[in-house]
Amino acid sequence: MANIPFPFAANDRRRFLIILLACLAVACVSLPAASGQQGPAGAPPPAAKMPADSQSKPGTAPPQNAPAGAASQSSSLAPPTMPVDEIIQKFAAQEAEFKAERDNFTYTQTFTIQTLDASGRPDGEYTMTSDIVFTTSGKRYEKVTSAPAPTLERISLSQQDLDDLEHVQPFVLTTTELPKYDIKYVDHVQLDELTAYVFDVAPKTIEKKQRYFQGRIWVEDKDLEIVKTDGKAVPDIKKGGEENVFPRFETFRENVEGHFWFPTYTRSNDVLHFSNGDIPIRMIVKYENYKRFGVTVKIGAPVKSAEPGKK
Repeated sequence: MANIPFPFAANDRRRFLIILLACLAVACVSLPAASGQQGPAGAPPPAAKMPADSQSKPGTAPPQNAPAGAASQSSSLAPPTMPVDEIIQKFAAQEAEFKAERDNFTYTQTFTIQTLDASGRPDGEYTMTSDIVFTTSGKRYEKVTSAPAPTLERISLSQQDLDDLEHVQPFVLTTTELPKYDIKYVDHVQLDELTAYVFDVAPKTIEKKQRYFQGRIWVEDKDLEIVKTDGKAVPDIKKGGEENVFPRFETFRENVEGHFWFPTYTRSNDVLHFSNGDIPIRMIVKYENYKRFGVTVKIGAPVKSAEPGKK
């Protein structure tokens, strides 16, 4: 996300801060003298216009009001009997098969990002819902179905953000991608109803104009597929006065068809650090209504889409 500069000149900014401090001083004087004095409970903040959270399932996110890391609570199990390098090669091959499989599915994607004020309330929002569908000739494309006017004022979305939404947040680590990453085995753990191998993943080198995932992945130890990722897209971009920084996120997968685990939910509650100040953000991405091209499959309520026109 790129930072939108503060709209005032330096002198105006000083006057604004002086006036703001004076107003705060007056407000403080008007507060009750006894800080422990109880009064009527204030009204709760208005609910954020975010998609409803998924129910807690293997590989999926817990409700948003659950304790941090609720879906990640785990205990160590016995070390793997298979050599770690062999596990990595096998799950990368499975991921390659999964990627090819997912490319044959339609689904609905809802992306929402909010900036938050000092009290944690949304003060700007961008939402877009789109269907990933096929033309009658079999060409895959994205059809935007809802995009209300954005109200973001402190950040703007860049092309890198949109690319990350498509490629990094639903992270897939295939055999082709393996040479780009250092992969370190961490543990063998219980993850909700699953057991999974945990790996730390980081790019070996950062190539110009390339985007990478850096963080941790959980690989289900039977089907050897990624069921959860926790990390961020890299690199952040700061040069020539331009700042484009990216949030940390978690992505959760569910078993959709056969042994394949499809991304269904991404969330982020993070603070973007810009040179002129920090901006808290909240982000949710939902992937729903997976259907094989021409055949209805599970996950979410089936949705009948009008036949798309040719591009």
